[in-house]
Amino acid sequence: MRTLRLAVAGLGRLGFRHAENVAFRLPGVELAAVCSLNPQELERAAQAFPTAARYADFDQMLRHDGLDGVVICTPSSLHVAQIEAALRAGLHVFSEKPLGVTAEECQHAERVVAEHPNQVFLLGFMRRFDPHYLYAKRLIEEGRIGKPFLVRSYSLDPIASLESVLRYIPHSGGLFLDMAVHDIDLANWYLGGSPVSAYAVGGSFSSPEFARYGDADNACLVLQYGGGEMAFIYAGRTAAHGYHIETEIVGTQGMLRVSSVPQKNLVQIFEGRGVLQECVGGFLERFEAAYLHELHEFVRCVRSGCQPEITVHDGTLATRVALAATASFKERRLVEL
Repeated sequence: MRTLRLAVAGLGRLGFRHAENVAFRLPGVELAAVCSLNPQELERAAQAFPTAARYADFDQMLRHDGLDGVVICTPSSLHVAQIEAALRAGLHVFSEKPLGVTAEECQHAERVVAEHPNQVFLLGFMRRFDPHYLYAKRLIEEGRIGKPFLVRSYSLDPIASLESVLRYIPHSGGLFLDMAVHDIDLANWYLGGSPVSAYAVGGSFSSPEFARYGDADNACLVLQYGGGEMAFIYAGRTAAHGYHIETEIVGTQGMLRVSSVPQKNLVQIFEGRGVLQECVGGFLERFEAAYLHELHEFVRCVRSGCQPEITVHDGTLATRVALAATASFKERRLVEL
């Protein structure tokens, strides 16, 4: 079996984790190159991945000899241009969400991906690769809860990470595109459709900096689907107890809950304050397995010549809904899709 040679662009928290997975946890795969505009990130990569070539220019990295594919973990506004450049360079592409930050960008990405049918494109909606969410999907398909008609989903970042989030505001795309896009994709996946309307409310309850950028630190979104199905999504950045990701799917004959208590492990602490269950601390810890599984799927598709279940259209749909939610929040009105 020939060794696949992958490059990773963007070496922030998630990009570095992807680079670690490529370098050390994917059999038959080599981390051939990394790319970052940040000299400190490149220096850290030099220590961690001494055999990988280092670049400060994405297009130059694409010309690295013998590359098979690229993993894109750069800021959201760069995704579509870099996806196009990589595909046109003959490479397979894994890109982190969101697909793009405008509807026009997403439509352009769909055209470019369609022009390269023999190359794999996979978008990083990692929750679809989490064993617990996959199990819930399988139960739905088996009819265990009847016909699903409501998804309630929470995405709450710990307040301890608020300072780093504030630095990211100018190019995050906003709460709905940066965070709630995962919940939107899950709702579409579980309900098997696309929303026809979106209504969002929220505010800057802890940090006025969000309001200055037309954003919120906590917000709620209600979606209506074509068959009458519903989704309620709460996204926030100020959870005192830790990183809280929770999803409930309600059907005509039952309901499922995924991670209703975001427990770190099965240990309970009995002490003076009572009985405590520690919570998971961040997304890299909570979705450690999912981040690895999605890269396994990317490699499997490259080797087999098949296309992944998650399509570029899924990325377009999630972005369109997130943009509608953003417009609803800013304009205080129902937005029809």
